[in-house]
Amino acid sequence: MRNTRVTLRYAKSLLELAVEQSQLDACKADMEAVVAACKESKDLSLLLKSPVVKTDKKVAILNEVFANLGTLSKSFINIITNKKREMLLEEIAERFLIVYKQHKGIESAVVTTAIPLDNDLRAAIQAFVEKHGRGQVELTEKVDEKLIGGAVIRMGDKQLDASVLRQINDLKQTFNKNLYIKDF
Repeated sequence: MRNTRVTLRYAKSLLELAVEQSQLDACKADMEAVVAACKESKDLSLLLKSPVVKTDKKVAILNEVFANLGTLSKSFINIITNKKREMLLEEIAERFLIVYKQHKGIESAVVTTAIPLDNDLRAAIQAFVEKHGRGQVELTEKVDEKLIGGAVIRMGDKQLDASVLRQINDLKQTFNKNLYIKDF
């Protein structure tokens, strides 16, 4: 993310305003929709970054694109656009989601496995992560066939690597150290 100070300030401001007006969950859903729309539409991203399109045209287009958002989110987008910060809209929305999780005490965990998780294994991993975390956990699943088996659980700056690939790499390291041949 670029311009992290600016995006953080706008995200915190929106969070405080949403809490004050008791629209936090609605605002979160709106920001998720903004992030999805920006990632999905290359044309929208180019419009937001274009210095050629005038501000009033951008406001009109954004009001049409985000017509189903709440009034707080719409007015926030209008303010950002009028302040000529619309090129940061996607990053502000992403930063808002991060600040929202911090505010609610939700931790993010990424589980990478060789095959998709079934419901029993997902529940067991969820219980393990919640036991070792601090409160509620949002679990994101990824599939990486290179792991061969096992799982890698990443939560914040902590990582538990119980994959077969890591074990194979550890064995390679051990075999590379030949203790019986002296190095001259």
